Amino acid sequence: MSKLISVAIPLALAVAATGAGELKPAGYPGAPEVTEWAVPWEGTRPRDPYVDGTGRVWFVGQEGNYVAYLEPKTGKFERYVIEAGTHPHNLVVAPDGMVWFTGNRNGRLVKLDPASRKLTNYPMPDAKVDDPHTMILDRVGNAWFTAQNSAVVGRRDAKTGKIRLWPTGDGSRPYGIEADAEQRPWFVLFGTNEVGTIDPATMKMRRYTLPEGARARRLVVTGNAIWYGDYARGYLGRLDRQTGKVREFVMPAGPASLPYAMAGDDKGNIWLAETGVRPNRLVAFDPKAGRFTHSVATEGGEEANTVRHMVFHRPTREIWYGTDRNTVGRLRVP
Repeated sequence: MSKLISVAIPLALAVAATGAGELKPAGYPGAPEVTEWAVPWEGTRPRDPYVDGTGRVWFVGQEGNYVAYLEPKTGKFERYVIEAGTHPHNLVVAPDGMVWFTGNRNGRLVKLDPASRKLTNYPMPDAKVDDPHTMILDRVGNAWFTAQNSAVVGRRDAKTGKIRLWPTGDGSRPYGIEADAEQRPWFVLFGTNEVGTIDPATMKMRRYTLPEGARARRLVVTGNAIWYGDYARGYLGRLDRQTGKVREFVMPAGPASLPYAMAGDDKGNIWLAETGVRPNRLVAFDPKAGRFTHSVATEGGEEANTVRHMVFHRPTREIWYGTDRNTVGRLRVP
């Protein structure tokens, strides 16, 4: 039976912690399946893959300073040259096929036309904001992004091209970001125990307090719930954005789990990467059952293979990720 723990925290924020329960063993029929491809450019930290409309899997080489794609059916890789010193951190592919990525060391957002290989730069309006981190596109093409060390959240207006910045405070470290059904961005402040959002209508920021000591790194938005992985304490957390109440669930590997990358699938399950164990394990949580249901190891054995970001591709029901072991990986969900 799961253990329930009540915790008193400021502002009457309700918290409950439950155990992970028993996970399905590996190898059963329909089990999650992991496949990884070795990226041909060694030591380049391939990360943040994103599937385009043709099935190509785009990703950035953060240390290698490139953008590339993988064709999963053939195993072919193709690399695109970008401006020196960019060191892209994250990318997304727009519905029109344009590839957008963040210049994590030269303070810009960049649009790549895969056909012409043309790059279009959108520099930050403040030169001190030099580290755009994670970016998403909303339904109308506005780019919302975080800048961790610069402590800002930003938005590029799709119509005007202008970039607006919201300071989040020294040491707040804005990190993962996702949008809800109303296209409202939600982001975690990794340097604090807070989650934030910006109302696109009023452009005002609101912040929610998580349990003391929590350090969320990524998040998933489902309906009225904001799910986050507590990297410091080893929990999956659920924030009710209407009441501000939080419920916590102990990760399968407990305090040593270091939950990092996250993605939600089309059945409502929340997937997380436990990066405190080797090899990293991808675990699934079923919100309806209130427990973890699946756990699958990534490749690499005892090698360092941190999974930092994951994206669910609905048409193929696959989760894509990159690893520090210089691979791009695919998880086929059950």
